[in-house]
Amino acid sequence: MKLNLLVAFVFSSLLAGAQLKPVAEKKLVVVSSYNQYLAAIKTDPRNELVEIKKAIPNITLDIRYATKNNFMQQVMYKQARAFARKPVVESLKKIQSELNKKGYGLKIFDGYRPYAITVEFYKKASDKNFVANPAKGSKHNRGCAVDLTLINLKTGKEIPMPTPYDSFSAAAAAKYENVSPALKKNRDFLIATMAKHGLHVLENEWWHYDFVNWQRYDLMDIPFEKL
Repeated sequence: MKLNLLVAFVFSSLLAGAQLKPVAEKKLVVVSSYNQYLAAIKTDPRNELVEIKKAIPNITLDIRYATKNNFMQQVMYKQARAFARKPVVESLKKIQSELNKKGYGLKIFDGYRPYAITVEFYKKASDKNFVANPAKGSKHNRGCAVDLTLINLKTGKEIPMPTPYDSFSAAAAAKYENVSPALKKNRDFLIATMAKHGLHVLENEWWHYDFVNWQRYDLMDIPFEKL
């Protein structure tokens, strides 16, 4: 009986030790080599970061991070350009075409975001729920997220939405209910149109859309100037 108790004690001790052993975290892989990026395109053309304005000439850009008109209140991008992976841009092209037939168009605030910028955002953001944690990286870093809104095609003016872009308020949430019927209709119309083409809204930001196949793309830290 004593022997059995001793064996049980030793076994439970070993088991507890195994449970306490720290699990090695998977190392974050971020592509910062331009040559490595070019090699990835040769392997699979879908890896290309396409300049949105060149692919869709009538799309409107308002790249806030190339100005001081953003939550950081400083210029983060040296160039006012927007990129996304090739399949994302192909979806945006279809969305723009569909919207144009209804008198609307897209205004792009942001697309691909170099990883180093995400690190800076996280350091300064007062509400970490509205910025990606660098420990995991952002879908923007993968070239698989776009921030955008709707405009009136004739006037070029933004269609009213529940909040401005990059608002940290509760009303920025995609399903926030305490808004006027008109604002809810505009927001839900945008969300539904994007979803039809594989771009799904982020829960707490009505303007942020993630591409359905984002998992297959690497995190990137290549500046706009090299693209």
